[in-house]
Amino acid sequence: MEQRIGSSSQPLKGEPVTGAGFDPAFIPGLTPPVSEEPEEVEAEDAVAEDEADGEHVESGDAETEEPAAEDEASAYDGEDSADDEEEAPEGPVFEASDRRAKVVADHKGVRLTLDDQECEFRWDEIGAVETESPRFGKRFTITVHTPDRRWYPIEIEATARSLFTEWEEQLDAVLDAYFDENAG
Repeated sequence: MEQRIGSSSQPLKGEPVTGAGFDPAFIPGLTPPVSEEPEEVEAEDAVAEDEADGEHVESGDAETEEPAAEDEASAYDGEDSADDEEEAPEGPVFEASDRRAKVVADHKGVRLTLDDQECEFRWDEIGAVETESPRFGKRFTITVHTPDRRWYPIEIEATARSLFTEWEEQLDAVLDAYFDENAG
């Protein structure tokens, strides 16, 4: 006798299959990674449509426009990296990480990373930063609270419980230096 595992109901023909099991974008808040190909494809489609409508675009103009955009992008990247180097004050920095998670707090704000997911909070977006060290175990929890009553916790596994006090002191130094400046 055969036994089937799972649902025995099948979708009707012609109906799209929906749900989180088939499409991760079905869950609100999850978005697929953005690739740069659609922008290039859209630009090529727009040129093809213009030519199809009877408007002729000279290929020389289109070629000169693309490198100009690339030059602007590279110039912007250069300016951005130069600004980062100039803006980086000699203030305290807190960084803690384990095999999966990472927390960095510096002059820009707080960045939380878990596996391949990242979120960054500027100091003006932060309402409070809370730390919690467990009574037993080695998981140190840092929670970033925003003014709109949302919170973002992350757990860092320490190699030793003695790191908890060191991390608390380093994070307090960063919060004293940057968070209080922007609070007023």
